[in-house]
Amino acid sequence: MKQLMLGNEAVARGIYEAGCALVFSYPGTPSTEITEYAAKYSGITAEWSPNEKVALEAAIGASMVGARAFCAMKHVGLNVAADPLFTLAYTGVSGGLVIAVADDPGMHSSQNEQDTRSVAAAARVPVLEPADSAECRELTILAFEISERFDVPVIIRLTTRIAHSRSLVETGEARAARLEDYQKNPQKNVMVPANARGRRVNLEERMAALLEYSEKSGINTVEEGEGIGIIASGVCRLYAREGAPEGSGVLSIRMSYPLPDKLIKEFASGYKNVVVAEELDAVIETRCKVLGVDAVGKDIFPAYGEYSQRMIAEKLRGETPEYESFGDVIPLRPPVLCAGCTHRGVFYVLCKLDLFVSGDIGCYTLAAAPPLSAIDTTVCMGASVSGLHGVLKARPDWSKRAVAVIGDSTFLHSGVTGLIDIVYNQSNATVIILDNATTGMTGHQHNPSTGFDVRGNSAPVIDLEALCLACGVKRVAVVDPYDLDSVEKSILEELSAAEPSVIIMKRPCALLKSSVKGTPYRIEGDKCRGCKKCLALGCPAICMSKTAAIEENICFGCGMCKCVCPFGAIVEVV
Repeated sequence: MKQLMLGNEAVARGIYEAGCALVFSYPGTPSTEITEYAAKYSGITAEWSPNEKVALEAAIGASMVGARAFCAMKHVGLNVAADPLFTLAYTGVSGGLVIAVADDPGMHSSQNEQDTRSVAAAARVPVLEPADSAECRELTILAFEISERFDVPVIIRLTTRIAHSRSLVETGEARAARLEDYQKNPQKNVMVPANARGRRVNLEERMAALLEYSEKSGINTVEEGEGIGIIASGVCRLYAREGAPEGSGVLSIRMSYPLPDKLIKEFASGYKNVVVAEELDAVIETRCKVLGVDAVGKDIFPAYGEYSQRMIAEKLRGETPEYESFGDVIPLRPPVLCAGCTHRGVFYVLCKLDLFVSGDIGCYTLAAAPPLSAIDTTVCMGASVSGLHGVLKARPDWSKRAVAVIGDSTFLHSGVTGLIDIVYNQSNATVIILDNATTGMTGHQHNPSTGFDVRGNSAPVIDLEALCLACGVKRVAVVDPYDLDSVEKSILEELSAAEPSVIIMKRPCALLKSSVKGTPYRIEGDKCRGCKKCLALGCPAICMSKTAAIEENICFGCGMCKCVCPFGAIVEVV
């Protein structure tokens, strides 16, 4: 049966058809939907793990005792999981183990661009690259077979365009999940140096076998042509077919590590000009030059951002394809914190107090933009807490003017260790946990503090207050972020304390189905003086002409604007 599927949905279908019954992930756009779709299959146990390292280690454990296991993450999540990944290449697998990593060319939802192929090559882990949803399903199934055949984990490299685009997929029957017999084998699975040395040699033998597979299996295919020869991987294969000069030859790379050296040389020998089209790193191009193939790639294509059919055509044909455009210029609509966002009041107060704010990854990163302009740094998951510790070690006198801000899911992901560092190495830090009872930035997934699992079933709750106390923090306050007076009072109190402290700003995200919308507010025009203090909140429900106004159909009824109006012009709608 043929169905229109997202790339992520098709990967989940491939997991199901491959007979994999165990999926461990941490949500990260653009990979999140893989696990959400996998959870819809009754035969699959799907879980949200606290972070990507834990997720991969759980998958490794399942694989070592004979089960097929799967793990999904975005590219920066692979950094978190790198420690087990590099050693996993040595141990190999028992049951097939597949890792989907979604790169984000163009940084649609990420703090950096990163090419998973480069990490995989360093780890000596094979990589498959689908170009559309049909291949997402097909290569996921194949990845499990390759994993077990060659005793290696396999990475499926997606990109945002593939993960979030729809195309036709022909589905098949699912293989029954099964457990391979477990055999104790410490020489293979216990990576002490004496065993690891032998497995290092074995890894090279496995990579040689994989190279032969890349050359001869037909996974990498050739479309003969005249004129120029194009070597492309991932979605660039589709762009090349549409944008390159008519009749061009195309070598489609579906296994981008290890690359098929002989096939590349043989293909290139038939063309005077060879072009490599690949997003981000020059992985294929560099290999071509090592092989003596005179190929061009980054000389004409950028080493950053997304490619397109139009770009390929402009660079290779010297012309821009015809396309329709709107006559009017559409104004930019930058992302903003939602109306009723539980984070808004906290950042309003932080800006008002002119504090240094060590920020983190989440919806609240938007508070770096005007009018809130409250965040000084954002690096990676968990860096706000450990970063603040470093700030205070460098500038101890900033203990009364610097805070860290981190979400509940991010705190459990990698903020806890930073808090332990603060307590153990004694910096007088104030950490603010924005507990909105969800993983909001990736679409409202549950986490260990929400009380529900990936399917919405009840689960044990990690008590953030108790956890902070257990880490050695003696001062832990819980505050309603809609109460701006209490927010300001608690921040000033904890900054004045002579020891580490945590403030938990606790209120569910306004977009959760369980959140109750309050009575909307309006502005009494005769009282409004046009001071624009309400605009400093950055609420999308508030607009300004001669006087301020509130769009009642957008207003969540949080009342924060009423708290900041000095003239009492904001009142509830009766």
